[in-house]
Amino acid sequence: MKTINHWIGGKPVEGVSGNFGPVYNPATGAQEKQVAFATADEVDAAVRAAREAFRTWGVSSLASRTAVLFKYRELIDAHRDEIARLITAEHGKVHSDALGEVARGLEIVELACGIPEKLKGELSTQVSTRVDVAAIRQPLGVVAGITPFNFPAMVPMWMFPIAVACGNTFVLKPSEKVPSAAFKLAELAAEAGLPDGVLNVVNGDKVAVDALLEHPDVAAVSFVGSTPIARYIHTTGTANGKRVQALGGAKNHMLVLPDADLDLAADSAINAAYGSAGERCMAVSVVVAVGDTADPLIGKIKERAGKLRIGPGDDPASEMGPLITKAHRDKVASYVTGAAAQGADVVIDGTGHTVKGYEDGHWIGISLLDHVTPEMDAYRDEIFGPVLSVVRVETYEDAIELMNSSPWGNGTAIFTRDGGAARRFQLEVEAGMVGVNVPIPVPVGYHSFGGWKDSLFGDHHIYGNDGVHFYTRGKVVTTRWPDPSDGGINLGFPRNH
Repeated sequence: MKTINHWIGGKPVEGVSGNFGPVYNPATGAQEKQVAFATADEVDAAVRAAREAFRTWGVSSLASRTAVLFKYRELIDAHRDEIARLITAEHGKVHSDALGEVARGLEIVELACGIPEKLKGELSTQVSTRVDVAAIRQPLGVVAGITPFNFPAMVPMWMFPIAVACGNTFVLKPSEKVPSAAFKLAELAAEAGLPDGVLNVVNGDKVAVDALLEHPDVAAVSFVGSTPIARYIHTTGTANGKRVQALGGAKNHMLVLPDADLDLAADSAINAAYGSAGERCMAVSVVVAVGDTADPLIGKIKERAGKLRIGPGDDPASEMGPLITKAHRDKVASYVTGAAAQGADVVIDGTGHTVKGYEDGHWIGISLLDHVTPEMDAYRDEIFGPVLSVVRVETYEDAIELMNSSPWGNGTAIFTRDGGAARRFQLEVEAGMVGVNVPIPVPVGYHSFGGWKDSLFGDHHIYGNDGVHFYTRGKVVTTRWPDPSDGGINLGFPRNH
């Protein structure tokens, strides 16, 4: 059985702990690989490699850094199909979805290629007689990233390209469920010319996570995952003196007003709720239907849902793949049965779905729930699966009150033809990312990604300008170059004049 090991100091390093985690093919349910779990000592080795590399990388020129990043961009582009196949094999998402993930990650590599523009700094001349003041940004040192299973390539690329472009060195701890894509990204970085130790990958579980959070040489930690873990990462990391950005979970609402194009809304609800089997923090999990929109909208969603093809991700005909594990599949199914017990109408029940020839896979069909109320578990919890709930409200004001009462504030969307209503919504809704007739408003690379409330712990969103600021710290330099005619001694307090 193939073992996925660590990448430390520019080369593969075999795990020595003797502890391994299973890596499954979700379409078949079979374990096809194992991943080595790092000890605290192995994490320390990765941090030491990064610390040593920072001595030279941290003072390297912007030109030399961007030369590596441009080459890296070329290599990822050339290997995007291979990376996507690794994602499909371990996560289960369909190949086209995996290709899209790689493309969105590549956007951030391209942003990192332009890091000289982001690090230009500011200069004020002649603030006093022959005195200039410059504001510059410098790297932090060794930084770390802890990434989730649902985007094995994209989320790591949200982090380390910007971090290393800014002059930091990086230790990545990917999800133990999907380790191969991160390892491939590290291999390609070395091929692009990234010096040994600048990017390291350690696999593992909570032991590895805690070792990073507690390590005195790790200056900052980035995290994407569930809200409970994000809260833990933020609390533990900051208690150990680290800068932390921890992106948590979500319960994203899609508001549909009576004047909306219902065909567009139905298509968008299908795409946003069931794409990637609902295993993404920007998935729409609640449609808020205002007035009389619910019945016709549900009819259109149901009609479209019946045509979706569920199957293995490497089958070009498949539009949705399996869930990541059997345990997660069972948990998602429990929300559908639980909603029925709590009074919701199960319009579509996908809990018994199987795929011929792949009966042992982690399969579940799509589910659609109507007459869901805020007290139900299906509404209150982040399900992270292909389950869409419809909540009926009478007015726009009712919808805003419902949505803003949620503890999460990641992403949201409004569907309407009314520009005034859309403008009002984007100002009033309490969420970090808003779509207007766009169901999944994930920002492009040069804008930052992040939510509000329990969807984000820390002060910085990820990538974009916030990413650059997170991975650097400011310094202000005040300079006086005396004129040759200056001289003499003055012990008084310096004055501006």
